[in-house]
Amino acid sequence: MSLKRKIALTLSVSFSLLFAVVLIIIYISFDDFRREEFKDRFVRRLGFTTNFISKSKNFEEEAPIFFNENSDNFLLNETILIFNGQKELIYSTIKDQKVTWDKNLLKELDKKKDIYSEESVPEIYAALKNINGENYYILTSAYDANGKSKLAYLKYLLITAFITCTLLIGFFSYYFMGKFLRPLEDLNKEISEVTAHKLTTQIPVEQSNDEISILANSFNTMISRLNDVFQSQKDFTASASHEIRTPITRMAFQLENLTQLEQHSPETLSALKQMSKDVYQLSDLTNSLLLLTKFDKENIQSIYEEVRIDEVIFESFERVQKSYPNLKMDFGISEETQENAFLTINGVQSLLDIVFINLLKNAAVYSDNADAKIIITETENHLSVDVLSEGNTISEDEQPKLFEAFMRGNNSQNISGSGLGLRIVKRILEYHGADILYSSPSENLNKFSVIFNK
Repeated sequence: MSLKRKIALTLSVSFSLLFAVVLIIIYISFDDFRREEFKDRFVRRLGFTTNFISKSKNFEEEAPIFFNENSDNFLLNETILIFNGQKELIYSTIKDQKVTWDKNLLKELDKKKDIYSEESVPEIYAALKNINGENYYILTSAYDANGKSKLAYLKYLLITAFITCTLLIGFFSYYFMGKFLRPLEDLNKEISEVTAHKLTTQIPVEQSNDEISILANSFNTMISRLNDVFQSQKDFTASASHEIRTPITRMAFQLENLTQLEQHSPETLSALKQMSKDVYQLSDLTNSLLLLTKFDKENIQSIYEEVRIDEVIFESFERVQKSYPNLKMDFGISEETQENAFLTINGVQSLLDIVFINLLKNAAVYSDNADAKIIITETENHLSVDVLSEGNTISEDEQPKLFEAFMRGNNSQNISGSGLGLRIVKRILEYHGADILYSSPSENLNKFSVIFNK
């Protein structure tokens, strides 16, 4: 999950929880207020009834008329029962129905004088009043339909407000987080485009003192320092390679001239030929390193050209054969290759030459008979080149490290080499989006498979 979404989600959830707590407190507070208000109406209603009884001269005759005239002041579904001191019912607002009451409630009034029950439905308020020297038990029950209706409506409003505000805060959190973090996304985009050949790129910095601007300034400073270090290293590698090529070329010519002289003993001639091979190997290594300093994986595609892989193989074979005249090559195209195959790929021929020069040189050095077999297979999606040679194979323990720098297997004992050839081959093929695999199909058979994606 992106940082923008994490922040937006955290803000939305935090706000929603806080807002939910506030709405619950509002709902509970309104419910408490409703109950207190309803109880207060009970008390006022009781006072109204008590006042009537105290002023009435003939309560039983005047009560029906009084309560009928004041019916507008009744609570909803209100029922009033009035008992005399002997707990006999003297008045009831219930008409045409049998009147029942809880006698225990009347007994309880003798002790408490005042009872309010909000758990019952309808709610009950009862009181024992002494009016004009006589005791009266007044029982009032009613249902707070109006308050309950308001409470239900408030509940609906609060839920609607919660859902609406949660959606809005989620939307605005995501929107504003995207707006605030856009400079960070631009910074990330600029950083992702920085490569070894684009270290001079500076990230635009807004004139502000926020954390993102500080980070961008620090990154630009770091890029400048890295560019200085990388450029120094690159200049040194290029200069050293150029300087080394001149004496190496001079040494190669001098060794070649010495070899052609006839007064050398067999031992001296063998030593001169070995030195000549070593010089040519050092020359190839220097040329490889010099070429690799010019390219990187990001910009190499800009100089791609269409290359015939069979021509690359034959040219590489001719160059290797100059140093290893005993090398033989058996070239073939597999039956799986399509009839209309052109054996072409997109790449840099100078680098691909290095790949097959190294593979053919390995076949010449490490094989038993200096014989390399080349098989090309082209399908709709891939073009593969298999280089096979007979000789000591690489052990399973050494195969995973075969393409690492300075890795030399047990089969290379007493054979000169730098241990960089296959590492350079691996790197060049990575630049071309290709891969190289090693396998041993049978005993004493080495197989390198170079696979290009079309």
